[in-house]
Amino acid sequence: MTIDKTAQLRALIKKARRFDILFALLGLMALSVAILTLAALFIDMAVTGIPRLTPEFFTNFPSRRPAEAGILSSWVGSVLVMTVTALCAVPMGIAGAIYLEEYARKNWFTGVIEINITNLAGVPSIIYGLLALGLFVYTFGLGQSILTAGLTLGLLILPIVITATREALRSIPQQIREAAYGCGASQWQVVNDHLLKYATPGILTGVIIGMSRAIGETAPIITIGALTFIAFLPPAPGQLSIETGQTAGLFDWLWSPFSVMPIQIFNWTSRPDPRFHENAAAAAFVLVLMTLSMNAIAIWLRYRLRKNIKW
Repeated sequence: MTIDKTAQLRALIKKARRFDILFALLGLMALSVAILTLAALFIDMAVTGIPRLTPEFFTNFPSRRPAEAGILSSWVGSVLVMTVTALCAVPMGIAGAIYLEEYARKNWFTGVIEINITNLAGVPSIIYGLLALGLFVYTFGLGQSILTAGLTLGLLILPIVITATREALRSIPQQIREAAYGCGASQWQVVNDHLLKYATPGILTGVIIGMSRAIGETAPIITIGALTFIAFLPPAPGQLSIETGQTAGLFDWLWSPFSVMPIQIFNWTSRPDPRFHENAAAAAFVLVLMTLSMNAIAIWLRYRLRKNIKW
């Protein structure tokens, strides 16, 4: 009887191992298809767009002539919009996560907030564009400006920053909090001197993921009125305006019309001339490199910060 049970157990284990191997092979095939498809698209984009990556491509404004068209206004607009997005979303997201995780009591009110944060992370981006159009453009009168775009994308990535910060705070051992309180530290000292220090790598990862999503968004930017063709840059602080004859203030660029990289790519791909499609491939290649650079910087900083942390 014992021998029969042992044989049945071995057969069962052998059968389970076959299923494990089959599942691993299926997963590997699915991953290979996804990676190969992405690699093929990226290589095709690079082969088509790299010949257009000249210095003039980065310093010229968009033009009706494909050979003279560039991405100056769009990449400058992307940088400015991302700057406003980061300044709006990152401090607010980190502060909100610290409040929910370390200060707020666990009751129905915080439960409602957490549910809404989770739901907002899955809302389509076009909804944020419609919200911004009604709230920032018409109600607050901010216009179709860089400030409106930054606030819109800030709302878009705010749930991501909050969620990533909360997860980073939760990963810190409770003993660190108890040790700090045992030494007489206040709650803010525990948060500021200990928790934020240890949670910085995780927070940074969440911020970069959110920014990487925001830099490639098109729907909310189109909804609030981003220009598809713009042949000027926002006024630099101290620059003399030819139209008004006045010197631009420190924050006048916030109210300027704008364009961003995804909008420029969309504009070029919608044109029938294949030479504009080459420009679109080059701009898309630059956008991908910008996103990969942001992620690479985040990985490097996270590695450096974790290396210096001693638990």
